[in-house]
Amino acid sequence: MAALLLPAEQWTDASPLATFGLFGAGAGAGWVFDVECDRVAVGAVVRMGAPLGGPVADGVEIIGRITEVRPPSPVRGYPGQGGRIEIVHDQPWRGRIKLRFDAERGGTRVRLFAELDEAGLEWLMRRRGLPAGRASSPNPNPRLGLLNSKSGLGSLFGAATDHMAMLAVEEINAEGGVRGRPVELVVGDDATDPAVGVAEARRLVRAGCRTILVATTSATFFAVSRALAGTDVLLVQPHMNEGGGAGPLCVQLGERHVDQLVAAAGPLMRAVGGKRWFLAGNDYCWPRSTHAAARRILPRSGGRVVGERYAALGARDFAPLIDSVKASGADIVLSTFVGADAAAFERQCYAMGLREQCVTLAPAMDESTLEHVGADAAPGLYAVSGYVEQLASADNAVLLHRYREAFGRWAPPLSTLSESVFEAAHIWWSAARRVGADEPRLIAEAMRPGRFELPRGTVTLDDSGRVAQDLFVAEATGTGLRPVSL
Repeated sequence: MAALLLPAEQWTDASPLATFGLFGAGAGAGWVFDVECDRVAVGAVVRMGAPLGGPVADGVEIIGRITEVRPPSPVRGYPGQGGRIEIVHDQPWRGRIKLRFDAERGGTRVRLFAELDEAGLEWLMRRRGLPAGRASSPNPNPRLGLLNSKSGLGSLFGAATDHMAMLAVEEINAEGGVRGRPVELVVGDDATDPAVGVAEARRLVRAGCRTILVATTSATFFAVSRALAGTDVLLVQPHMNEGGGAGPLCVQLGERHVDQLVAAAGPLMRAVGGKRWFLAGNDYCWPRSTHAAARRILPRSGGRVVGERYAALGARDFAPLIDSVKASGADIVLSTFVGADAAAFERQCYAMGLREQCVTLAPAMDESTLEHVGADAAPGLYAVSGYVEQLASADNAVLLHRYREAFGRWAPPLSTLSESVFEAAHIWWSAARRVGADEPRLIAEAMRPGRFELPRGTVTLDDSGRVAQDLFVAEATGTGLRPVSL
């Protein structure tokens, strides 16, 4: 049930039919909420500015899916009346948005109503600098922290992460929790900003979290690691990363970039019949580390790097970079862009004709981000990871059924970035159950070494923290990432 209903409205001098036709056109096209979508149809994904008003709305996007479309009905003497669009969304909170398009004063009044649940209200209060959520207080129940990217450019790949953490905690508590006490999940939003991530991590610690799953960019993970060094808090990075986390209370799961490149580079070069690589990505630690690994690994398979460029997080114009790729004669682009930047880069590659020259290998591409790349720009894009939603296994079928049963048909797709959080929570719980306490140092020791049977398959973690798992090269299609044999 919604805790609040947020209204917003705008008048335009265009008719309801014309205004309705602007839906999805994006920023600067006359649509007040800057909605972006490839098609106005039930099931289509949508990004739009949060209807909050004031500086708190800057950079905050609603990410959801259209569930109802009713174009304005023509009336005598005026083109259209009473159009309606409904959207359900999971980021940055779970809710529903209803829009109406009504003729008024020779134009159109667009009315929007956005549901805000309790979790969303807490998020909004924190965003405005107001106290919200749980304060530090004695509590006998163990609390597990989740630091996620609910806003900022990482919100695309963080879309299903909260859901998977909730599902894992539900299963953990159904099995007795930790020493018979239920585990409580406390969620923070790093806004895809390391400084915000540090502040949120400290808030989770004050709320009683002794373990935090840091499902963010590596930039945030390392910033939080430095900030909490010397504290008795276990940090677990669930998804793909470059390694390098230090200390007994730092555990990095997920795919390593070296393993991803080894698994995908040779087969992809044989498949496309080319060996010239261009390295392009965001300018922070994971892309730079991945590019350094590529310069070592690609020559072993006969590959050659013909160019390298970086763009700042949040970049939107990639035309100069794409021109450089074209001029280099590259056969394959290694894309280390993430989230919204990855989607924007791939769409511009397609629009500028780069797909006619080369394909893209994007190690961080996931199903949620791929939806925003769009079906037209998807062909020629490849990913490599330990999990894809289309993984054909009995365990994955059970997981997908439970996920859809819990969160509905419109919930965002699963991916290696969100599914890994589900697995990390279970790995943490397995270790906590073995040691019989919510004790970070004992839990960290019990996690390494370990062998875990998970929906993605068998994952092992050795004494040094090295992760081993099967990796899949997957081809992007209009319906997701499909494992392929190259």
